[in-house]
Amino acid sequence: MERRYRLQKSGAFQYVYHRGKSASCRDLVLLRAKGRGVKVGFSVSKKVGNAVTRNLVKRRLRECFRPFLGDVKSGLYVVIARPSAAKATFQGLQKQTRTLLEKQEAFREAGEEKPL
Repeated sequence: MERRYRLQKSGAFQYVYHRGKSASCRDLVLLRAKGRGVKVGFSVSKKVGNAVTRNLVKRRLRECFRPFLGDVKSGLYVVIARPSAAKATFQGLQKQTRTLLEKQEAFREAGEEKPL
């Protein structure tokens, strides 16, 4: 995923945590707040595993979200990995990401403009 789509500042994460609406499934939680453009952040705590495992989960989550970047509405998104995400397969994480975006009604309609 390109850097311009990443949510990086701590304040931006806090904004999404406090103002965002959440949807969850077995391995992931998705928070969505209003904002200009599309920015996505990933949160993987130490409960998930050691640094190698956490980075693997983050890389998988980035790749799971990347195909949907052109199809989602503008906003700030935070994907939180639960400890069980370390044992999940890539295909399972992809399916859960899609399900969470559908739950949040984050996909654009056919006539809507693409976010910048």
